[in-house]
Order: sequence, then C-alpha cells, then structure tokens
Amino acid sequence: MSHEELTVRAVAPDALARVIGDAPHDTFTVTDANRRSLSERLGAVATDRHRRIDAWLVERGGRPATPFSWSPTAARRILGNGALRRLARSRAVTLRDAARDEIDDLLSRAATGHQRAGSLGAWLANRHPAELALVHAGAVDWAGSLADVAASLAADWTVASADAYYDVERARTTLRARRDLVIGRGDAVVRVRGGVPRSSAGPGLRADLAAATFADPEGRAPRRYVGVWPDAGVILAVDGTDANVRAGARDLVRAAIVVSCPGDRLAA
Repeated sequence: MSHEELTVRAVAPDALARVIGDAPHDTFTVTDANRRSLSERLGAVATDRHRRIDAWLVERGGRPATPFSWSPTAARRILGNGALRRLARSRAVTLRDAARDEIDDLLSRAATGHQRAGSLGAWLANRHPAELALVHAGAVDWAGSLADVAASLAADWTVASADAYYDVERARTTLRARRDLVIGRGDAVVRVRGGVPRSSAGPGLRADLAAATFADPEGRAPRRYVGVWPDAGVILAVDGTDANVRAGARDLVRAAIVVSCPGDRLAA
C-alpha cells in the first residue's frame, strides 16, 4: 500500500474523526501552469461530444457503464443529502419528513414546468404512489447512513450543496468530484458509497481529489479526501499532496483517452 493512501477499518466510533484530525496542514495548490497543462492534455484527446470524467469512470478503467436511467437507487443520494440538509436547518423535522419534503418540492416544480425532461423531478412526476414510497424509503435510508457518518465527526460539517465540477478550457471536458460532507471551510471532504470498496477505490478517490482541487476557485486541495463505505466499515483517505493531485489528474486523462478511443491502450 502506498504511503500516499491511508486505509482504516472503522471499528471505533472516533475512527473517521481521527482520520480527518490527523490530516496534514500543508496541501497542494494548482497554478495557472497546471491548469494549462491539463487543458492541453485533455484537449489533445479528440472527442466529438462534450464528455464528463469522474472517479467512477476512472475506477472502471474508462469503460462506460450502462446508459443512465433514474431508479430509487439512483435517486437516493440526491434526495437523502437534501433531506439531511433540511434536518440541519430545522431540528424540528425528522429524516422521514425531510425526505418527503424533498420529493414534494421536486414534484411541485415538475407540475409547474420548472423541471426539464430527463430530470429527477420529471421522473418522479411519472411514478406511481408505490414507486414513490420506494424512492422515499431509499432516501431515508441514505440520509440515515450519512447522518451516522456525520455524527462521528469532531469538526463542524455541512452537507455539500452539490458535487464539484470543473470545465476544462478548450477540451470539451467537465471533471466531476463527488462530495457528500464538507468539513470546516473545505479542509476535508467526505464521500460516502454503499457496498464495499473495489481495488480501484484508491485511484478513484485521487481522481475526486484532483477534480475538486481544479474546481476550487483558488486551486487549493482539501487537506484530506475521505471515502467512507458504511456497509463495509471501511475508510480510505488520500492527502491533498502534489503527488496525489497529479496522479489523480493523470488517471482522469487516461479515462478520457479510453472513452474517446476504446481500443487505444496508450498511457497518458
């Protein structure tokens, strides 16, 4: 295992707090030269359409997944995160109520024409009550897991308002960094996933770190980017170092090459 990665089996209640508390104080900051270099490298990978590259694609070696479609599983993170944000604003509601309010808001927006075709709200508007009940249950379950993770933190946290996105200049490429909890003023970021981590989880987490760093207006890397798999009781963290940000950027470029040239085996 590389010293750039830290794996902890979360057998102690304070495991996540210790992982974040032990993060180094000195982190990497990308420069204009770094941004130009990334733009040139991705711009050199031809594409006939705009592409989005993220950690999930990196973990799959650039092989695209099946076409996306909404489902209770696909909707649970968006709705669950929104529910926990509501709960943080008003302690008077329960997670079940907050999740229901999230769904009702999207349904109301869809009914008034404020949800585009293909959006979550538009999909929800065409579900039967029994299907909406499954969506609601999934959102509550996700929000509960995220609340449990947040409860183990010693530092102040907020639920991320959205994932981080970076549009790479002149490359027809957007980088996406998944984030669920933001610690302090972005000192650390926590990403939560179901199931168990794959062997490619480390590169995926570095890809998230790189995308989040480039997306930051000042180019500052989080001190530590943390992946949590509550089902498996596993925490994986990468530090915001020059080496990790650069490694993540290289893997994002490699994924772009495979997406654009599936038969190409050239290394970036």
